[in-house]
Formats: sequence, C-alpha cells, structure tokens
Amino acid sequence: MGRRKKTDDKNAKPIRGPGRKSKKQGEPVFPKELLQTVKHISARKRLEKEKLKQIVKKNTVKKIVQKRQSDGESIDDDEDEEQQQQLNGYTDENQQWLKPKTTKKLFDNDEKDESMEDDTPYDDQFDEVKSSSDEDEDDDDEPKIDIEKQSKKIREKQRQTKERSEQELLTNIQQHEKVQFPSGQEITKEAPQADLQLLMHRIREVINVLNDFKNKREPNRSRKEYLDLLQQDLCNYYSYNDFLMNKLLDLFPLAEIIDFLEANEVQRPVTIRTNTLKTRRRDLAQALINRGVNVDPLDKWTKVGLVIYNSQVPIGATPEYLSGHYMLQGASSFLPVMALAPQPNERILDMCAAPGGKSSYIGALMRNSGILVANDANKDRAKAIIANTHRLGLTNTIVTNLDGRQFSEHMGGFDRCLVDAPCSGTGVIAKDPAVKSSKDDKDIQRCFTAQRQILLNAIDSINENSTTGGYIVYSTCSILVEENEAVIQYALNNRSVKLVETGLEFGVEGFTNFKGTAFHPLMKYCRRYYPHLHNLDGFFVAKLKKYSTKQGNKKGFI
Repeated sequence: MGRRKKTDDKNAKPIRGPGRKSKKQGEPVFPKELLQTVKHISARKRLEKEKLKQIVKKNTVKKIVQKRQSDGESIDDDEDEEQQQQLNGYTDENQQWLKPKTTKKLFDNDEKDESMEDDTPYDDQFDEVKSSSDEDEDDDDEPKIDIEKQSKKIREKQRQTKERSEQELLTNIQQHEKVQFPSGQEITKEAPQADLQLLMHRIREVINVLNDFKNKREPNRSRKEYLDLLQQDLCNYYSYNDFLMNKLLDLFPLAEIIDFLEANEVQRPVTIRTNTLKTRRRDLAQALINRGVNVDPLDKWTKVGLVIYNSQVPIGATPEYLSGHYMLQGASSFLPVMALAPQPNERILDMCAAPGGKSSYIGALMRNSGILVANDANKDRAKAIIANTHRLGLTNTIVTNLDGRQFSEHMGGFDRCLVDAPCSGTGVIAKDPAVKSSKDDKDIQRCFTAQRQILLNAIDSINENSTTGGYIVYSTCSILVEENEAVIQYALNNRSVKLVETGLEFGVEGFTNFKGTAFHPLMKYCRRYYPHLHNLDGFFVAKLKKYSTKQGNKKGFI
C-alpha cells in the first residue's frame, strides 16, 4: 500500500499517478456567509457606545416632555413615573422584583421615631445595621424543616448548659481561692468522684503553694500538712494506694509528678522489631503498608524498630508475622540488648528470657553464630521461647529451665549476660493498672531480694578473662530506687565488678544520691526512662564489667 516503487524493469506496469495514501486532499470550500469577518469591538468602545445610547435616549425623552409642556398638555403622575423609569433604564414589567428588600424592624416605635428625625440618610443607616441583620435575613428567607429546627434548639440548649457549667466552675474557684483543707474525717475517706475538676484544681493549688512555701502558705499550716493533703488528693484522683504514691512523690519533683501520672493513663504506641535474619525494615514496612497498616520508623536511635498507628488486619496474625519477619516488642525492650552489644561467635546468656523478644534480638545481632543460652525459671513461659525461636529462624539458641538464683552451679564461662530481672512493674502501669493499688512494702522487698540473688549468679557465670566481653547488663521495668540503684550498689559491694557506660544516646542519669543515701559516683552511667519524658515504658538499664573473681569492695568504690 502507499506510493509505488519505481523500478527499471521494462515489463513492469506503468505508474498511473500517486498511490492511494499519497493523494492530497483538496482545499476546503466555505459558504460566502461564513467568510465575512466580524469586527472585534474592545470593551472600552462598547462602554462608550452604551453611554452614548443612554445620553441619546435621555435627551429624546426630555425633548418629548418639553414639547408636550409647550403645547399645553398635562402630564399625569403615572406618566411621569413611567418617564422616570425610562430614564433609569427599566420599565413597569420588572418594577416589582427590582424594588429593594425592606429591612427588619431593629428598634421599638419610640426609637424608630427618633431615627426618622435624624438627618442621617437611609442608605447610611442601612449600611450600619446590614452586617447584623444579614444572618437573620438568611434564616428567614430559607424555609427550615422540623428536624433542622429541633437540631438548632438542641445546639442552643447545649451551648447554654456549657456556659452555665463554666460559670459555676469559675464561681466555685473564686470562692476557694485559698487552699481549703478538709476535715480529718474527710482525709481518711475517699473524696467524692463527682467533683474531680475541683479536686484537680486543689492539687495544682497545693503544688503552687509548695513551690513557694514561704510566701504562699497559711501561717498555721506546716509543710507536712500540705504534702499529706497532696498525697491524699492524688491517690483519690488517680486511684493509687498510699504506699506507691509516697514512693512516687519521693522520686519525682512536684513539677513532674502530674505529668508522670497522666502519662500512665495513656497506652504506649504499638511497636514491632524487624527480624534482620529474614528481611529488612524497608521491605517489611512496604509489605505491611500494602496490607493496610499505618506504619512508620520508630526513631533515629534504632534501625530495626517500627511504630504502628492503626491497622486493618491483626498485627499478630499477618503472613509476615507467621513467617517470622517481625516480633511484637515494646520499644523500651530494645535498650538492654543495645547496651549489651552482642558480638558474633560469643557465648551469651539471657538469664530471664521469656517470652523471647530480647533473646531473638540477641540472636539476630549474632547472625546465628556462637551460642545463645535462653533461660527462664517458669516452664510454661519457656515454651514461648521455643515457639518464637523456631518462628524467627534462630539456630544458635539453647533453651533451659533453671532457677536463676542457682544458675552458676550448672553453667558458666559466658562472654556476656543479660539480666532482665522480674520486678514490681511500676514502669508499666499503663499496661497493668492493677499495680496502682496492689503493691506494698513486702512486694518490693520480695522483688529486690530475688533481683540481688539473680544478679550475683549472673556475675558468677561470666568469664572475666574474655577477650571480647565480660559484661553484664541489668535491666528492670521498674522505676523504684530499691529495685535499681540499690541492687547495683549491692553487686558492687559483693562482687569484683565496675560500672561502665551503656552506650545509649539518651535517657536520664541514675541517682548518685537519694534521700540521704549515697551511691557509687559512676551510677550516673546508668540510664532511666520515663513515660512522660521519652514516651516509653518506665525502664532502668545498667552495664557492669567483671574484672576479677575475688569478692567485691565493701565500700563499693573501684
């Protein structure tokens, strides 16, 4: 198809014109009417032309009126109005809908008479009241159905109720500008729950007085009375028992206590840890996003953490979870493993390993090399370690079920050891609100006694001559000093260990002095984490290095 090929063959058929597709289309033919060009008139010329027409029209009407008057003809009012309408540019046919809309009556009769006597033109008065009457006119013009009227009444009633309640609250606050101490009978009983706003107001007022006690206190009131009132109000408002609230008041300054208690009322964000033995964080995040999960990197201090805001599928039942691509794990649980810094081809012990989140993280950092012993005293919880070990693909892990308080009698010679000791759980109150009212002095004493025994056995299991290790990391999900700094001080006094830096980039330093008790000066190397400061569960991390098998220095100084 197309243009024919030219050849030198004499027997070929002669070319008879162009090919089928090469024929040119003729020029288009238009009627003569369409060929006439229309002159374009600019907007300025059109405006001048319209003005000229109006002037001519007005002059014509004036001439007619003058001629009829000169001839002696009478002109009626209707005819005069018609002539005036022609001058204004409209006729009687559109007279009704061109009349300006009358405004609503804004004043009483007396005020209306006074306004009529005023010399201000009507147009100026209309401009002054127009802004206030536009909204009413719109409501009157548009007809409303019954449901809209009822909805408007309900909204207005809610607004009035809210204003009255706020006014009553302000009135009550003004009546109680000074801190009102309840009677002795009311102090011993729980405060009524119906007046929580006033209770919180009194809490803040007491804190304000305690911050400037010399100038704001009542003359006949002591500081202890204010502290007792504050403790009782905080217990009633946040549902804590007296023992735990007393511990928290000793631990935090008054400026932070409310922030900490409020943070415990909010759940921490859901976080997961990428299993680097099977995938990368970027690939895992993309796979979860494709399944309808809103996910982001956790923070700059971790390269394996992801935070999940919301999900359309169960996070613990996705194909990625069942394949072992990630582990549901709190962000604060990353920190002890990061401080331990396990190396490939080492012998590492996880003393309290269940359910296996930290152990699997250690195994991933070791790249399935060396030996990892995951121990837990609870046989049922040890089964969870086995399940997660198989799911996540760990091949260097040995799961044991031994009592951590006598573990050194069975095994030893480890390069590193992680002790995530069982504790009172005062750092995870958001997960377990029962801690608020269930803990007492005996529970804390039972916890730190077991923690001391476990930590000493972990130190005895470490090889002090290890070329790459000799480190012990101690961590708890508690914020009490009795379970943290006091336990570390006990280990320093009874074993040949010293405190070293954890290597963590953030966190609050440990206490070197608490309520008159002096701890080791290097206790500042420990790290504390709080919900209201770091948006993590309350946590404590300390790192020790064993340098000898001899008994420790009783003074605790290295």
